[in-house]
Amino acid sequence: MAALSLIRRLLGKKTDALDASPIPAFFQQKAEQQGYTLSAGQTRAIAALARETQHLLAGRHTRSLYLHGPVGRGKSWLLDGFFQALPITEKQRVHFHDFFARLHRGMFTHREQDDALAVTLDELLTDCRVLCFDEFHVHDIGDAMLITRLFKALFQRGVLVLVTSNYAPQGLLPNPLYHERFKPVIDLIDARMEVLEVSSPQDFRSLPQAQSTQRFTSGQYVWPGTARQREALCLPAADCPPQPLAVGNRTLICRHRAGRSIAFTFSDLCEQLTAVMDYLLLCQDYDHWTIDGLPQLADCPIAVQQRFINLVDVLYDRDKHLILIGAQPLDLALSGQAIDLARTASRLGQLQQADPQLAPDPVS
Repeated sequence: MAALSLIRRLLGKKTDALDASPIPAFFQQKAEQQGYTLSAGQTRAIAALARETQHLLAGRHTRSLYLHGPVGRGKSWLLDGFFQALPITEKQRVHFHDFFARLHRGMFTHREQDDALAVTLDELLTDCRVLCFDEFHVHDIGDAMLITRLFKALFQRGVLVLVTSNYAPQGLLPNPLYHERFKPVIDLIDARMEVLEVSSPQDFRSLPQAQSTQRFTSGQYVWPGTARQREALCLPAADCPPQPLAVGNRTLICRHRAGRSIAFTFSDLCEQLTAVMDYLLLCQDYDHWTIDGLPQLADCPIAVQQRFINLVDVLYDRDKHLILIGAQPLDLALSGQAIDLARTASRLGQLQQADPQLAPDPVS
């Protein structure tokens, strides 16, 4: 109840936003059920979500929200809870990678139209009043230019946009070659969205209760990947021959597949010219993934590191079971220069660790 009192104080005299919105009570109950204590940053975000929900339900103008902060501080938890508690059906919760893959595909399909973006958004966001946009980050200048048009179109449509990101707006697309060209997006976010930092000394992903219902966190990191470990865990051998695998209109390479399970080497997925769309298509057919041969990422080109980051993002967001095999401890393998590796390390750090010395009991 202390969190509710703080939210009420943050809303000041406008307690109708608290009373008319189901959001604060939902999060208070959810936090109590999961054994969480809401941080000050989360509480401020909940107050803003409550206020905008009340405006939305009353048919008044809403202000979109941009939540940023370090990994594991509850941004996606807030987004998912808001989406669940919001008492309307005209809403969508999308992931950055998935949404942009569909956006690009739709714009290509409608490239002959005068406004391919508008036609594509008509298809993707039919009757959508609230768009929850998780894990927002930008590394490609082409996407950066499209984001300006996208956000303007969303605001013109009156869509309430909730964005989560590991980066404050000024930290997006940090490459100095492109940052100035991205400044119109930053200015648009600052002008049209309320920017809130969600911080906490606790990484919520490290708590046992955060891992109890996820398929991803039931996976394992296995090193050094000995024959004994592989046999005990029923994993493919290290020298499985390559097999062609049709993915959309492309042919990739895998090492083993059976039912909803598939195995790749790190090289198959990250050292080749694969894309996020390939990972998304694979997730439609496979729930249990084995990725073999994780190297020390610091020794890999940035493009290879970024593909691995994107792959982990997709597997985590789609909640796929992952067995990752490397030759060294995970923290050593994940050293590298790519700016999103902290998020990848946080997610892979939730995997169970197979004993590097003694093979565990066979999986039943």
